[in-house]
Amino acid sequence: MAVKFLKHGWHKVTIVISITAISLILILALPVNFYWSPILAHRLKEVVIKSSDSLYTVDFSSAELHILRGTIVIFNITLKPDTAVYNKRKREHLAPNNLVELHVKRLTLSHIHPFKLYFQHKLDIGEIVLNEPVLNISYQLNHTRDTILKRNQTAWQKISKSLNSIHVGTIILGDVKLKYEDYSGNKLSVSELKEMNLSAYDLLIDPATQTDRSRLLYCKDIIAELNNYTASSSNGLYTYKFNHLKLSTLKSQLNVEGLTLKPVNPADFFTKSHRDRFTMRLDSLQLNNFDFLNYHKYRILAASRLFLNRGMIEIHGNPNNPIDKTDKIKSFPNVGLYKINADLKIDTASLNHIDVIYTEYNATSKETGSISFNNTSGRFLNITTNKASLQKNDTCTAVLTSYFMNRARLNVVFNFNLTDKNNSFSYKGRLGQMNLRFANPAAMPLAMIKITSGTLRHLDFDIQANSTIDRGKVALLYNDLQVSLLRPDTLFDNLKQSPLATLYANLFILKHDNPDIAGGRPRSFYVDYNRTAETPFFKSLWQTLLAGIKPCIGLDQKTIDATIAMIKQQKLYLQDRKIKKAQRIERRAERRKKREDKKLAEGG
Repeated sequence: MAVKFLKHGWHKVTIVISITAISLILILALPVNFYWSPILAHRLKEVVIKSSDSLYTVDFSSAELHILRGTIVIFNITLKPDTAVYNKRKREHLAPNNLVELHVKRLTLSHIHPFKLYFQHKLDIGEIVLNEPVLNISYQLNHTRDTILKRNQTAWQKISKSLNSIHVGTIILGDVKLKYEDYSGNKLSVSELKEMNLSAYDLLIDPATQTDRSRLLYCKDIIAELNNYTASSSNGLYTYKFNHLKLSTLKSQLNVEGLTLKPVNPADFFTKSHRDRFTMRLDSLQLNNFDFLNYHKYRILAASRLFLNRGMIEIHGNPNNPIDKTDKIKSFPNVGLYKINADLKIDTASLNHIDVIYTEYNATSKETGSISFNNTSGRFLNITTNKASLQKNDTCTAVLTSYFMNRARLNVVFNFNLTDKNNSFSYKGRLGQMNLRFANPAAMPLAMIKITSGTLRHLDFDIQANSTIDRGKVALLYNDLQVSLLRPDTLFDNLKQSPLATLYANLFILKHDNPDIAGGRPRSFYVDYNRTAETPFFKSLWQTLLAGIKPCIGLDQKTIDATIAMIKQQKLYLQDRKIKKAQRIERRAERRKKREDKKLAEGG
């Protein structure tokens, strides 16, 4: 077969030429490597210095050029800032907010064209892979807007004397170890991330892209992914984690899956803190049109839409509040919004299928009660701390639909004033029909009332409030209401019925229907609830509504006080009768004894 293959002359010529060409390439590869490596090393260092205006320098232990494979491998590369240049920029108010230091054991540049670089001054690389990068970023708020140098204003202009363009198809950083130091707060905040993956696509620096705002850091898309992240709060009271995070700059979208915020056990939490205890779980969080670059530079958190999907938020009122007189005003949404250390602007936040549970301990009943708002959905509009946005609109509106105790449909609208010094807000809504006995898990421990029967037709409320007072109208329409009044049982450590008080309540106090007769005018009451400093937001809502519900059913404080006085009088009357009866029995016994003594004396 070989003879037949080589019987033609052109076959032999082809083979000879091929072998000769391959041999020449192999012979020339070694000196070319030695020739090109220092040139490429020089180019790399020159590009870094010029593109950063001497702020950064790059160094490495060695570099290898494999001309046949079109690959450059650089070992032990270090990118670090020049602190003298940084301090000089800082004095001139030109220093960047973020300072970066990078260490890479092995950096591989694939599919490169060294002749294109040498003859056309175009750096064209198909792929860059960084193995085991260690990235340290420090943040300090040096300025709140972009500072532009007069000379070499863009990256392309900075490198234009050496290169005509830089293009990289893909940049991959796998298993990144990131340390982030934030000096912007009152104290240093340090975050450390492991097993993070970063990838960037279509990096292009040329005259056309120097002003292209669709690119971030001249890349068409940058994707960051982080799996199974867990961390603790600075005070050690909370652990927060998520299963997966993904950020895409092309989509301007941040996605988080399996987000949880878990506090330490209640005993330890309430021993160490006087704040309310929060637990949160979300299946997913999505932020759309997220301006990552402005957040990275200036802590400006801007997005068009935030989605919170399927989960639970539980607030447990701190039982130490009576001994803690610090103002819990920070628990109000229009106040707590400013606790986020960022210039914030989110146009719309949508909630989908979220359960909200408020739990409180009643020191009188010595019991814990919970109020739940299940399957909560709706939207918040104009969530912002941005000064320019607040000048246009200083109201955050929440339109929500939920199911009270997983039974009655609740529609409510909140309006929060974001600039008022008194932190004013309003809430208006309607709670639909339900069997009132389903409210007992909250009514028994918190109001010390057990509802034995009754049907709610609807509850309407319209409240104007601020940090000190809640005023408004409450109307509760219902039928066939019967209750039992409860009191603590110190012997068995639970609640038990007060028979006499219950009898008086159902016979003389309680309004069993509203309206009293079919077709009549329903009763409604104006609430004037004074919030104490230690009362947090959710408790103030509950106490305000309760202050209107009680008089609607006849259990206003004046009537309750009169009933208690009547019951005390009745008890005193019964006690007096019991004493007098005992005295009569004692007198009869004395007379009987005297007669018996007399008979004995006469018989003697």
